[in-house]
Amino acid sequence: QVQLVESGGGSVQAGGRLRLSCVAFGYIGSTYCMGWFRQAPGKEREGVAAIDSDGTSRYADSIKGRFTVSQDSAKSTLYLEMNSLKPEDTAMYYCAADYRLNSCVYGRWRYASAFGHWGQGTQVTVSS
Repeated sequence: QVQLVESGGGSVQAGGRLRLSCVAFGYIGSTYCMGWFRQAPGKEREGVAAIDSDGTSRYADSIKGRFTVSQDSAKSTLYLEMNSLKPEDTAMYYCAADYRLNSCVYGRWRYASAFGHWGQGTQVTVSS
């Protein structure tokens, strides 16, 4: 069983930056897909970015060019560097993981159903 623990959320002004971290406790496997999702009040959970064990990253159009997903395998940590934050980025951000590399392909990573392990979330609030 994998446990995911996020940190790094907070409150910033528009144009600011934050770096989210997600530490994975337990073994996810040598091939995997990990992602970041966000959910604003009254909205569905949406995929923001994903990265697989080969290092291939994917991004939602809404954050492309502003957010960067990366991983440090030695530290079992996933990161989401968020720059040029906008008020519409305000949401609870969740880390997700799945041992199936296929969860990352053909756009599957955009959907919460592709992931079997979730963190508890970290709140990001961007004020105008």
